[in-house]
Amino acid sequence: MPLPFLTADSACDAQDPDSPDPRDHALPYEDADRWRRPYRPGPLRVAIGAVLLLISSFMLLATMIIAFAGAWAAAAVCLVAALTVIGGTLRLLASGVRVNGTGLRRTTVLSTRTIPWQDLAELRTAQQPVRWMGLPRTVQGQALVLKVRGGGEPLVLLTDHNTDFLSRPEAFDRAAEAVQGWADDHQVVPIAS
Repeated sequence: MPLPFLTADSACDAQDPDSPDPRDHALPYEDADRWRRPYRPGPLRVAIGAVLLLISSFMLLATMIIAFAGAWAAAAVCLVAALTVIGGTLRLLASGVRVNGTGLRRTTVLSTRTIPWQDLAELRTAQQPVRWMGLPRTVQGQALVLKVRGGGEPLVLLTDHNTDFLSRPEAFDRAAEAVQGWADDHQVVPIAS
């Protein structure tokens, strides 16, 4: 059975590396102010999200069984727990860096920070200790680091050891170049790279 959505991706990936990727260009009818992630979510992030959504589906099934048994308080607790897992999973899947014509947005599970392009002082890749999959353990790796005008601590946007780029260094390089390209296109003053 042919799967055209797979052949289209593999045909684009098999192109000459110097030729522009047709997926990188905005469509003429696309909203220019829409926030877009300049890279694909990693397979590890998607797998974790899928497992959490599977667990929440079992929690919803348990909610229904408990409700049919007549224990409404327990069903309400189970429903709240399932909705919390679903909300956390959706936030996990939405985590990452997004760009548009006005600035850059970094979304984590607990917070979102938007930085206008004109507030960027420096955007560069650096070899430094980075968190492994967001956990407290650090390993030596690459990070896309952002410094904002007016001082403050540098903000780590992407690392090659997070759930999107673990064991995929070429994907990290493409994502870092894409974010830097957006910054170069929309920055008033050139930034260091």
